[in-house]
Amino acid sequence: MSNFPSDIEIAQKAIMSPIKEIAKKINIDEDDLEFYGKYKAKLPLHLQKENPKGKLILVSAMSPTKYGEGKTTMSIGLTDGLNYIGKKAIAVLREPSLGPVFGLKGGAAGGGYVQVLPMEDINLHFTGDFSAIEKANNLLSAVIDNNLQNIKYSLNLDPKSIAWKRVMDMNDRSLRQIIIGVGAKANGVMREDGFNITPASEVMAIFVFSERFTRFKISFGKYFRGKNIRR
Repeated sequence: MSNFPSDIEIAQKAIMSPIKEIAKKINIDEDDLEFYGKYKAKLPLHLQKENPKGKLILVSAMSPTKYGEGKTTMSIGLTDGLNYIGKKAIAVLREPSLGPVFGLKGGAAGGGYVQVLPMEDINLHFTGDFSAIEKANNLLSAVIDNNLQNIKYSLNLDPKSIAWKRVMDMNDRSLRQIIIGVGAKANGVMREDGFNITPASEVMAIFVFSERFTRFKISFGKYFRGKNIRR
């Protein structure tokens, strides 16, 4: 086992098929693909309604190894096995967080010879969705602190009862509980705060449960224009 190659060694030696070829195998039109390079693409939600036939297999409650491989590795292995015997199978996984990746837990995208590629892209930025969620969440954090500072437009928030946290997609223990607003008055109100990993953001929860995220963005914009909150 000492000579078994690492996950990244396996990933870098693999020969990947262009994503348009993968889509063709499952009868997805190339025009429906939103490309992110040669090997990644997003799919429109209308495909879910237009292709209702199929069977859903849920993989849950697997006991992981000390490196974190469990449900994801089993899901990918099961998908590979089904395709090997002639079935058309697709693994549906959540986007992995960089927190466990840099914490050496595995990449939440499988391991060994049952992993999702391209590994480096998945672990570093991917399609940028996490970055967008992070910025939206931290914008709201800035709005909250701005309101604490701005007496004229105050919402009378109690700094000690604010549960909203900032987020970043990194496993950094020292930022879980922090003090912000230290220094001069221009630096804001001093209070306790902290960081969660990006997938734990309330904005992420809204994004996941929204039928159409554009509706949320429109409503979000109207709300803050109506509140006259200034920087």
